[in-house]
Amino acid sequence: MNRKGDAMGAEVDYEREIQELKRNLNAVILAHYYQESEIQDVADFVGDSLALAQAAAKTKADVIVFCGVHFMAETAKILNPGKLVLLPDLKAGCSLSDRCPPAAFRAFKEKHPDHFVVSYVNSSAAVKAMSDVICTSSNAVKIVNQVPKDRRILFAPDQHLGRYVMKQTGRDMVLWPGSCIVHEIFSEKRLVQLKVQHPEAEVVAHPECEEAVLRHADYIGSTKGLLDHVLKSPKREFIVVTEAGILHQMKRGAPEKTFIPAPPDNGCSCNECPYMRLNTMEKLYRCMKDKTPELTLPADLQAAALAPLQRMLEWSQ
Repeated sequence: MNRKGDAMGAEVDYEREIQELKRNLNAVILAHYYQESEIQDVADFVGDSLALAQAAAKTKADVIVFCGVHFMAETAKILNPGKLVLLPDLKAGCSLSDRCPPAAFRAFKEKHPDHFVVSYVNSSAAVKAMSDVICTSSNAVKIVNQVPKDRRILFAPDQHLGRYVMKQTGRDMVLWPGSCIVHEIFSEKRLVQLKVQHPEAEVVAHPECEEAVLRHADYIGSTKGLLDHVLKSPKREFIVVTEAGILHQMKRGAPEKTFIPAPPDNGCSCNECPYMRLNTMEKLYRCMKDKTPELTLPADLQAAALAPLQRMLEWSQ
């Protein structure tokens, strides 16, 4: 799988070459659970957004190679302004982040000037810089619970995660009307059909899914939360309602169990993020070999976005 022809037709053992480049560069490879399985296997650390941010904050490497999407690499750069941060494909964006343009968010925030701003990590550095604290799906409930009770809250940009957090915390929040193209397209009808076909299966779902889908879930949690749950659960069969990349780690951790990807409402058998899948082993090899594309940010933007990210890391202890 890892020995393929490059653009010039030459055969390249990507895994071996990447490992050698990693040593030569003193680099660390961070990969999200939604990356293709080959990238997950070659990475030094695989995790969800919170764990990857924590790993980026702690790394001693000179070079951070981020196999994820643009906002994740931005987070790594904000936490490590003096380090080289590489992203295999700069076009690996995020629909949720794109649906919250900084100028529009600034205008939205100005309509609620007294609100404490909690922004989901799936947002641009510019939106983070306008926030009081950042959260991930792993720690959103914990973060919101620490907002002073006398402060009203503005939550952005995922409305579905926001509604879930409101139910868990009892806090009323003003929600930015954003959503993720991967998680909003899961079909309630097709999920119910799967449950009928697999009556013993447990349904596990990410809180970015629509409420109509979440009400059929036996367990709701972040990507890491879903992974931990299925590995510990006595159940043997699971319907997994999130991006299908996580199934690789689920199968590695519990090969004796059955994991069924919930289908989206577009005729496909599973749901994959088109942005996450822009990264490939060839692009990972080439970005390390050429030390480009590099993720850069203006120094003033990095400084402004650092405080809310640091607050998230502190509140997550």
